[in-house]
Amino acid sequence: MNRIKALILGSAAFATVAMVSAPMAAAPDGAGPGRRPFAQGAHMRGGFAGGAPLITIALNHKSELNLSTEQVANLEKIKTHYQSQVTPLHQQVQAVEKEIASLTQQSPANLIQLKSKIQEAEKVRSELRYLRVEALENGRSVLTTAQRDQLTSLIQAKFESFRGHRGQPS
Repeated sequence: MNRIKALILGSAAFATVAMVSAPMAAAPDGAGPGRRPFAQGAHMRGGFAGGAPLITIALNHKSELNLSTEQVANLEKIKTHYQSQVTPLHQQVQAVEKEIASLTQQSPANLIQLKSKIQEAEKVRSELRYLRVEALENGRSVLTTAQRDQLTSLIQAKFESFRGHRGQPS
């Protein structure tokens, strides 16, 4: 059990570093139905990887990152725009998933209709992922190289703190 936890946390650390070191937009959309956009990723509930809210983290640490008033305003605008775009799409995914659940309860299941609904859901998820990539890339362009590096350090420190609280060796 401890090996599984260590593997998951190690993977999360690697994903965090890779995601922040590479373009900020490397991760798929983490906001799921019923959760806030820019919330933590579906794969890492409570962690810092997967759907890490990098723009929100940057805004929460604006003083440590020495963000200018203009940078803060631009990041807020990007975040707000993203949220307004994804909210209806999350609702659409939720509705399609309910239809899929209903179709799978039928006996026999209508496989043609089921396949169509699954494809519909994946098309919307693809759009959500693209919108996240776009928002994070736009957010990345607002930050200087030094600020991106400092954001990486902040996230790594938070992860190490999280890992330490879980009783995992550093």
